[in-house]
Amino acid sequence: MGRRQRGTSAYMQLYEQLRQQILDGAIPLGARLPSKRELAAARGISVVTAEHAYALLCDEGYAEAHERSGYYAAFGGSAAPAAPRARLEDMRAGSGPGEDFPFSVWARTMRTVLADYDRRILAKSPNAGTAELRGAIAAWLERSRGMRVGAEQIVVGSGAEYLYGQVVQLLGRERLYALEEPCYEKIRLVYASFGAQTVPLPMGDDGIRAEALAACAAGALHVTPFHSYPSGVTASAAKRRAYAAWARERDAVLIEDDYEAEFAAPGRRIETVFSLAPERVIYLSTFTKLLAPGVRTGFMVLPEELLTEYRRRLDFSSCTVPVFEQLVLASFLDEGHLERYISRRRRQMKTGE
Repeated sequence: MGRRQRGTSAYMQLYEQLRQQILDGAIPLGARLPSKRELAAARGISVVTAEHAYALLCDEGYAEAHERSGYYAAFGGSAAPAAPRARLEDMRAGSGPGEDFPFSVWARTMRTVLADYDRRILAKSPNAGTAELRGAIAAWLERSRGMRVGAEQIVVGSGAEYLYGQVVQLLGRERLYALEEPCYEKIRLVYASFGAQTVPLPMGDDGIRAEALAACAAGALHVTPFHSYPSGVTASAAKRRAYAAWARERDAVLIEDDYEAEFAAPGRRIETVFSLAPERVIYLSTFTKLLAPGVRTGFMVLPEELLTEYRRRLDFSSCTVPVFEQLVLASFLDEGHLERYISRRRRQMKTGE
């Protein structure tokens, strides 16, 4: 495999090398990949490392595993989409946290924050969120998504619906917004409530249909690449690149709604549309569904090119999440509790418990 990159696991390096060969056409669509043992012997790595790399390639849609036959390159418009890895849940928040929510850890974190910050928890939050939470989110995105963003690009808000409204105020209601059809109904309703016009784009098996995307003249496109609700469709690797290319060619903006991506694949890193076109994508996510309905905290990552416009249009907008809640979540992220919780949830989903 050559010289190992510091801070990057062996299986991630192998995954990135094979993915690039598939993207470049060195491994053509439909070509059989070496077996795990062949790959391990050729690269001087363990079979487990090869297995992990192949699993992530399959979860990302670059390869397919055929029973008793092996692995095949699956990137391309004619490739079959990867099957969903987990049952899609309703996007609406439930009435309470799941039984596996680490409440004792959350309560201990709250007590620690109270002791460490004292009366500072009563202060007004900076408009885009506290430095502690924005920094913790930036570090978590790099660990979990491989996204390298500055804390200054992150805006904190109370849930996805609030952030949808922020997007319209930032980009302007005069812009035409394209949505997946079907899509989570609240997305359409929020855009409409801010006076924005929307146009539906029909979904296929691997994301928005190619002909609909090609004909779309909207100035912004809202997509949910992982487990779109209610269709359950996961966008293929080729489709995610098509979204990025569409935005660049039309000088448009993509709103990437990262719903349930934490459970879309067993690998820790999942390729985002943001990583393909960071200058064209507003990345949006929320901890509400991931942790508990009462954790009304979401965030969006703005392209650097939009930061000046954000400050011009929305610098007056106060953060809607109390400082105490932000500091608790920041500590929860910094101490790795979220990753451990996600890992436990993934194991439960895999075993059907």
